Amino acid sequence: MSIFNITHREFQDPPVARFLFSNPRSAWLWLVIRLYLGYEWITAGLHKMGPEWLNGGTALKGFWMNAVKVPEQGKPPIAFDWYRNFIQFMLDTQSYTWFAKLVAFGEVLIGVGLIVGAFVGIAAFFGALLNWNFIMAGAASTNAVLFTLAILLMLAWKVAGYVGLDYYLLPLLGTPWRNETKPVGKQAGALAGSAA
Repeated sequence: MSIFNITHREFQDPPVARFLFSNPRSAWLWLVIRLYLGYEWITAGLHKMGPEWLNGGTALKGFWMNAVKVPEQGKPPIAFDWYRNFIQFMLDTQSYTWFAKLVAFGEVLIGVGLIVGAFVGIAAFFGALLNWNFIMAGAASTNAVLFTLAILLMLAWKVAGYVGLDYYLLPLLGTPWRNETKPVGKQAGALAGSAA
């Protein structure tokens, strides 16, 4: 058998992974995580609904200016030069004027999507993207924990919104639930034996 003959192989996930990421019974666990993350995002977004974020983005400008500083001693907030150059480009082009609104409203929308369970995988992706950017800019805080939970929600996208609007929305898109079940383990062997 050649290692390159991979067309007829399929590797099974461990039972724990199948339960967490493919079994609708795990949806209650994901609901708790969704509600927590959703609350955190809505709270963060609502705190930004002021003039310093929505009228000119001066709060974001200040955050970016602190992030790009390179102190004479100690470590700079941004560890990677390419990311510092990117933030400096955003400052130079005054992108904070529109980007601050995107962050504020985006955080609220992410939170709402997670709480109501609508397109959970997509909402978790954008939440993780924001967390990653905050971490890259030197704002550790709770971002690492929120980023990790968002990654887990992305992995569980099929069932994370099962107790939520995704129960209705995802089948309308043709994914991921169908009214067919595949026999597992001994059931599959018994069915194969009876068919012979």
